[in-house]
Amino acid sequence: MTSSSSSLPVAAATTAGDRGLLRAVLALGVGGFAIGTGEFVIMGLLPEVARDIGISIPEAGHVISAYALGVVVGAPLLAVLTARWPRRTLLMALMAVFALGNFASAMAPGYASLSLLRLFTGLPHGTYFGVASLVAAGLAPDGQRARAVGLVMLGLSLATLLGVPLAARLGEALGWRAAFVLVGLIALLAIALVWRGVPDLPAAQGASPLRELNALRRAQVWLTLGTGAVGFGGMFAVFSYVKPTMLEVAGTPAAWMPLVLALFGVGTVSGNLIGSRLADRALMPTIAGVLLWSAVLLVGFVALAHHPVSAAFGVLLVGTLVALGPALQIRLMDVAGDAQSLAAALNHSAFNMANALGAWLGGLAVSAGLGWTSTAWVGALLALGGLAVFGVSLALQRRG
Repeated sequence: MTSSSSSLPVAAATTAGDRGLLRAVLALGVGGFAIGTGEFVIMGLLPEVARDIGISIPEAGHVISAYALGVVVGAPLLAVLTARWPRRTLLMALMAVFALGNFASAMAPGYASLSLLRLFTGLPHGTYFGVASLVAAGLAPDGQRARAVGLVMLGLSLATLLGVPLAARLGEALGWRAAFVLVGLIALLAIALVWRGVPDLPAAQGASPLRELNALRRAQVWLTLGTGAVGFGGMFAVFSYVKPTMLEVAGTPAAWMPLVLALFGVGTVSGNLIGSRLADRALMPTIAGVLLWSAVLLVGFVALAHHPVSAAFGVLLVGTLVALGPALQIRLMDVAGDAQSLAAALNHSAFNMANALGAWLGGLAVSAGLGWTSTAWVGALLALGGLAVFGVSLALQRRG
């Protein structure tokens, strides 16, 4: 009787703790959904943006690059400067900056102002995901850190599946500025949810900008970032050119393209959920396995790309390569020591570098006359390059 009655409060506490964790990661995931929608929606609205502000479509594409530059610069800068901030306050402030940037982008009068505002809007991106991942992992019980981080990143995956098409449709109907207003409103919702759902956690004891900079002295931090910057580039080498590949190689009807992009979103959601579970069970084999899977899949995509149905299935599989994300985030937490915030934020700088590297090298292959499927060969080589960097990391760890 005593044993039975004493177990009830424990069970209740566990259930309450699970509910609290779920509420927190869902709140953080909504912030990720807002950021993902804001980052990618402009890609589908470039013609409208170009026409409205009187520039060419390639020039409008530079607005995307401005956002990516903001991510790369803002992640380390804000992580260091805000090292002592309470975590919930910091997350809300970062999301407020993101909301402000989107509302201001919706009112930008021209090309220069829009580019500067997109750079500004990108500044909190990496730090938000880094701090949100640390908070989620810190709240999770042992053995579930990667799944908690995966739920935060799931917001980014769901943005590609739901948020971007919704915002793009709104932008087509009411003008591209309306899409940025919608993103700003989602960001405000995220602020309210974080305030209600995330515990008011202090910064780590002894946190300081100088201590965060110590992460840059750790070889394993750099090697983990390099693994992501190179290895993740494989996915972006293919996805950056997915539309011309589908239309010109697979012979896919243009009307199918929204479905193809939705399949990519399904792949990213699946990869995120599966990858985070595998990372909780066996972190290092998961990283190596996903990189090897990337290389094999991307080589296989060359064959799949020649028929509309098989190519669409290949795009779905390419989306699963995001499984690398949660695993690398946990790996960075493990090797960063007491400089967690900077290392976690830099992970998203590395992802944006992978985006740029994959798109650039894939474009070089196409420009050299090697055809659209050459991007998959480039992607496979990048995946193997990431695996090689990870191999160096493993060798140093075993030797040390």
